[in-house]
Amino acid sequence: QVHFAESGGGLVQPGGSLRLSCVASGRSVSNWAMGWYRQAPGKERELVAGLDSDSNTYYKDFVKGRVTISRDGAKNTVYLQMNNLQPEDTAVYYCNVWPTSPYPWGQGTQVTVSS
Repeated sequence: QVHFAESGGGLVQPGGSLRLSCVASGRSVSNWAMGWYRQAPGKERELVAGLDSDSNTYYKDFVKGRVTISRDGAKNTVYLQMNNLQPEDTAVYYCNVWPTSPYPWGQGTQVTVSS
């Protein structure tokens, strides 16, 4: 079975940074297109960033210039470096295959941006 385990979230002040990690088990991430998603309270889950199998990146406008998605095949891990975080970035962050996935969602990692 394929599973994703996210970590690295926390409480950060506006303008702060976090690096999220997503360890995949059951299959290598190196040949997948992977995405980071988020879900804020009362809202639908949405894509934040994508990384295709050729290492091309895609960012939603609301994070463009502030986040970087990357992958370490040796660790079977996908990262999301987030800088200049704002209160509206508060959400649970998840990773999964992009753009669609047959695999279950992990528990996610909570990111809270507050002063």
